[in-house]
Amino acid sequence: MNEKDQHVKLKRQLGLFDSSMMVIGIVIGSGIFMTTGLMADALPSASLILIVWVLGGIQMIAGALTFAELGAAMPRAGGQYVYLREAFGHLPAFLFGWVAFSAYVTGTNAAIAVAIAEHLGSFYPILSTHSNLVNIGNFGLSVGQLVAVSLLVVLSVVNYLGVILGKWVQNIFTVLKIGSILLFALAGIFISTGNQINFSLNPTGMGFGSIITGIGIALVAVNWTVGGWEYVTFTAGEIKNPKRNLPLALFIGTLVILVLYLLINITYLKALPMNALAGEIKVGEATAKALYGQDIAGLFIIVVIISMFGALNGNILVGARVTYAMAKDNLFFPSAAKVHPKNHTPGNAIIIQGVWSSILALSGTFEELITLVVFVNFMMWITAASTVFVLRKKQPDLDRPYKVWGYPYIPAFFILFSTAIMINIFFTSPAQSFLGIGLTLIGIPAYLFWKKNKIY
Repeated sequence: MNEKDQHVKLKRQLGLFDSSMMVIGIVIGSGIFMTTGLMADALPSASLILIVWVLGGIQMIAGALTFAELGAAMPRAGGQYVYLREAFGHLPAFLFGWVAFSAYVTGTNAAIAVAIAEHLGSFYPILSTHSNLVNIGNFGLSVGQLVAVSLLVVLSVVNYLGVILGKWVQNIFTVLKIGSILLFALAGIFISTGNQINFSLNPTGMGFGSIITGIGIALVAVNWTVGGWEYVTFTAGEIKNPKRNLPLALFIGTLVILVLYLLINITYLKALPMNALAGEIKVGEATAKALYGQDIAGLFIIVVIISMFGALNGNILVGARVTYAMAKDNLFFPSAAKVHPKNHTPGNAIIIQGVWSSILALSGTFEELITLVVFVNFMMWITAASTVFVLRKKQPDLDRPYKVWGYPYIPAFFILFSTAIMINIFFTSPAQSFLGIGLTLIGIPAYLFWKKNKIY
């Protein structure tokens, strides 16, 4: 990296609207079109399902308000990585970045890209993952995987070429997504299906233990569907007037998500009787068929594709900022710390992220990796939220243009509520949780390696 390049910095080019669209666009992917059927299988009560969505939404907003204080006080690229570094040092921050890069963010990118290809296969079967090209032993390569890699490459190039281009793609697809969900949900609420929502709290006579277990399972599903709101903090170094716009974007974005999720869930519950809803994986598609018939319901797949495409673009845009921040601390390939002199993007970090996501898409290991690090991701999430307490004591003079409402109760609620879900995940999937912890601990020798070596 020459001396001129070292002085090139990220530019603040994201406004309040852009940042809000990023929160919404990243969070709303394909989960909302599948989750409720799984929830209904464990918790066959319309009232309890809606209550769980409200609880998950409140948790999301509480987390957003907590991260808003941190982001406004430290508006730098990397978000959660920065908070962990400032509160606990480089190692915990690196372990977060290690998990994000090696498995969670890149694995999610690969999963979304493959899912888009699978949905495109509904229109053109040759594009699906069932259209095999090569089968050698345990290794298989499908057209769908190549489509997924093509999507990853195209959107990586878009975001490499500039934040302006990346944010316009994000804004357009998020506006389309919001409009589609609103149209689908509101039309569904007013269309008569002959099915009435039973709002009695326990219509099937479940035992107390079964209800508690069902709520636990449902909350895990909800958290999977609302996760990702914090990703906008990764781009804090590129948000205009971040001391005002970042907290507002987090609040507006999470509030809009909660409203959209409640509306679409009311539509699901109105369109499908509980016995049809329970266990239904493609609940959005099934609802569209019940409301509009088989022919029109095919258009719903386009809504899902639009939703996932926007989420994928947002993930690619923000994810590279974590590896960029790590590289700035000499804890990743130093070339990843380079900002493109013309595009003002962390170009090399975007390329590296795209390559690893593509490898995961081709290998088919992304689902296993994501599953392994769900527990660890919760742990990192909770630890990052706790930095709001640590930094108030450690750095009392830090300029905090926004202080979280209801401190210390709001952050405490978020941490305790998330911890309860994390414990539930551990007891539900102990083997996967331990393997995830193992994958995280592998980051320690990687951290020591990066501390001693510089590889370009």
